[in-house]
Amino acid sequence: MNLTKKNLEDAVKENILSLEQSEKLIAFINNQPSTGPKFDFTHVLYYVGGLIAIGAMTLFMNLGWESFGGVGIVFISLFYAVIGLTLTNTFQTKGYAIPAGICGTFVIALTPLAVYGLQHALGIWPDDTVYRDYHRYIKWHWLYMELSTLAVGAILVWKYKYPFLMMPIAVTLWYLTMDLTSMISGGDFDWTLRKLVSMYSGLLMIALAFWIDIRSRNKADYAFWIYLFGVFAFWGGMSLQYSDSELAKFIYFTINLFMIAVGVLLVRRVFVIFGALGCTGYIGYLAADIFKDSWLFPITLTVLGLLIIYLGILWQKHEQSITSKARKILPTPLRELLDSK
Repeated sequence: MNLTKKNLEDAVKENILSLEQSEKLIAFINNQPSTGPKFDFTHVLYYVGGLIAIGAMTLFMNLGWESFGGVGIVFISLFYAVIGLTLTNTFQTKGYAIPAGICGTFVIALTPLAVYGLQHALGIWPDDTVYRDYHRYIKWHWLYMELSTLAVGAILVWKYKYPFLMMPIAVTLWYLTMDLTSMISGGDFDWTLRKLVSMYSGLLMIALAFWIDIRSRNKADYAFWIYLFGVFAFWGGMSLQYSDSELAKFIYFTINLFMIAVGVLLVRRVFVIFGALGCTGYIGYLAADIFKDSWLFPITLTVLGLLIIYLGILWQKHEQSITSKARKILPTPLRELLDSK
């Protein structure tokens, strides 16, 4: 529920609250510790600084680091990790949750670099690829780096419990699906296999995110990043499938409609956005291919659009009664999750 100062002022005008009560309530809310992200200048500085530091050790890593050799890379990574963990503990002690979570995320992002250096130091690196290729190309031997990152991420999430720590875990799970495909196909670029693996692994990530959502329903939002990359992998793999069957295309449309419904139910915008893109794509296909010469098609779509708006009006009128009746038949954990939204 997003409560604004304007809402309280309107409540005063309607005699629901007194002016004194509204002022006390505003003061109480302002004095509460801020543990979640907000769109203000302070938090923008936090995330811009954190993402620059993380990017320096990941996406923007250059070839100059190769001159340190495997052992040098390991020690430098461990040095940075000690600094990151020290800052995480310091910020946690002082109550700065957002900077603490960003510094912990920085430590997780260092893990693949440290494992890369360790493999070089042990002489078991399989080819001439370098670390910066990790974020650019799909290779089966990135798996050791990814599995290690997931292990370190799980430990830090368990210890510190900051939602932003889930971001590198979600990215790594996404990388892992692509690199597993490369391993299964023996390194060959099998486009069909890649699309299928993306789709089904995305479903697994969505299921994992839903499980996390249920488990953390009374805590912070730990499922956001897993949902994001899970939906992206699933929807991307599904949308890239090819079929001449009109039935298959219509099923694709209905799946996207279902995604929109799930997004509204779980209050997860990522489902709604990708579902809307899929529905728009299907309607565009109908307009460009199936009904390209039909003057009736735009009129039908207009009527359909107005009908949906009317359904929205009906839903707004009866939302409370429908929702309360529907939630009575749901399992308790799911009902509590929806009530917390």
